[in-house]
Amino acid sequence: MKTTCIIVEDIQIAADFLKKFCEKSGLIDVKGHFLNVRDALEFLDQDRPDLIFLDVEMPGANGFQLLDSLTYSPKIILTTSKTDYAFDAFQYHVDDYLKKPFTYKRFLEAVRKIQDQPPPIPAAITPQPSIDMDFLFIKADDKLIRLKKDDILYMESMRDYVKFITSGKTYITYSTLKSMEEKLAGPSFIKVHRSYIININKIDDIRGNTIYVQGNAIPVGKGHKEELAARLNIL
Repeated sequence: MKTTCIIVEDIQIAADFLKKFCEKSGLIDVKGHFLNVRDALEFLDQDRPDLIFLDVEMPGANGFQLLDSLTYSPKIILTTSKTDYAFDAFQYHVDDYLKKPFTYKRFLEAVRKIQDQPPPIPAAITPQPSIDMDFLFIKADDKLIRLKKDDILYMESMRDYVKFITSGKTYITYSTLKSMEEKLAGPSFIKVHRSYIININKIDDIRGNTIYVQGNAIPVGKGHKEELAARLNIL
């Protein structure tokens, strides 16, 4: 099955170049090309492709602002002529980084990398899914660790891993944030960014687009602000 994608790129010739690579590979089904972030987000409100080829510098909002606005977690391959954004790309946990101009071989490496990623091994086991248990088990350090939900401050995506932060310790387990979001569905946990789920009960304060949880600064993505506001008891 082909991987579905969109291309967000303001330079038409660069987008055409990328489309030809997608067609040549036989691995990618291009669902659309968008010249700016606004039009791309309108499409993404209705459809959810598997992959986004994303330029960084565009008129209006930039590529990282699009990532902040996403309400789901597609694969992301950045396409940019600059290396200055490598650190930001790492912070956003993008799946690959193609520096323009890139070769067909390099393009294939990036595509195969995302297609070859194995599905995460279920790492959280909740005994009796029909009952709302106050704990879960996570696989970390070669053992199953019983973790009380109320002890969790927040979770951070690390590509194919999830980091659990508690007051006293940090655990890293092989899973995805999407999987954790499903397992921790309920009033206490909410996804506030493509890379973060927080425990609402542990919020100290909110300043602008940043939530502080016991001294830890958590960014709030634009696409998650509305749900967060609805969940908080704001006077």
